[in-house]
Amino acid sequence: MSQTLPETFRLRAGNFNLLVLRLLDPRPEAVLPALGDQFRRAPGFLRFAPIVIGLGDLEAAPEEVDFRALIEGLHALEIVPIGTSGGSAAMRKEALAAGLPPLRAVGGKDAEELPAAAPPPAAEPTEPAPAGPDFQGSGRSAMVVTEPVRSGQRIYAQGADLIVTGTVNPGAEVIADGNIHVYGALRGRAVAGAQDDTEARIFALHFDPELIAIAGFYAVREQLGDAPIGRPTQVRLDGEELRFAPLG
Repeated sequence: MSQTLPETFRLRAGNFNLLVLRLLDPRPEAVLPALGDQFRRAPGFLRFAPIVIGLGDLEAAPEEVDFRALIEGLHALEIVPIGTSGGSAAMRKEALAAGLPPLRAVGGKDAEELPAAAPPPAAEPTEPAPAGPDFQGSGRSAMVVTEPVRSGQRIYAQGADLIVTGTVNPGAEVIADGNIHVYGALRGRAVAGAQDDTEARIFALHFDPELIAIAGFYAVREQLGDAPIGRPTQVRLDGEELRFAPLG
């Protein structure tokens, strides 16, 4: 006799916003204890939540903001910083050097703001090496990564394109000042044109990212709409909108 098994799960589309932690004080030693107090009053609040660091209210010199200490402190509180918004160009550059790319939302209103109140080491691949002309004819050099990019890794191709011949796993992040080419599956985060290069593009043979961004304009997985998920895809920036097109 056949038996109908009980329903165990349902799948449905979701819509999620990123929180913005607006810094009103540049000192991690002032911000982190205040966040810790908020955690103690509301256990589990923001635990493992991805957030954007808002720099627009800071008047401090860029070198006065210790982004590395801030990142370490947020990870210790089990908060996951994924990028920055606002701030001066010099401040964004300092943040990028610490692993926080500049982000700007693609259309719509800004993300909800959070009132003010040790991460896995990033494996470093080989140094950028000159390559043949890239696919967009920019003449940039290219960093080539031949190993899968594991969860918790962050790879940054400064002043270059980035070519990954394997998979970018969930929880991993690849950043390039130029284009990003992933010849495997893109399942983590990809940030191209990190120094505001609006002509940069993202190419992936299997497109299923957690977050993508070009020149600071970003979209998370739930905002990809009609993008060809799971298929060969290229992403480009059209004004302030990300455009998705199948490859081939």
